[in-house]
Amino acid sequence: MKKVKIHWPNKYSSDCSPGVEWLQAAYDANVEIPTGCLGGSCGACEIEVNGEVIRACIARVPNKKEIKVELFSDPYW
Repeated sequence: MKKVKIHWPNKYSSDCSPGVEWLQAAYDANVEIPTGCLGGSCGACEIEVNGEVIRACIARVPNKKEIKVELFSDPYW
């Protein structure tokens, strides 16, 4: 199965299968993504994936060759 190379903010890279939940992919890479509601409504888990802000608790790793992830910083949290 094809793997996706994920470049995390801690300068660590990991390989992951497409379709894996983002929170699981982060856990496997020893990256902590803050969470709140785990249902997509609060926004505590927002991350930037190739420049697009997503909510990690309800999204999955896309089928791409490489992905750059940044932790999204909301000034109101």
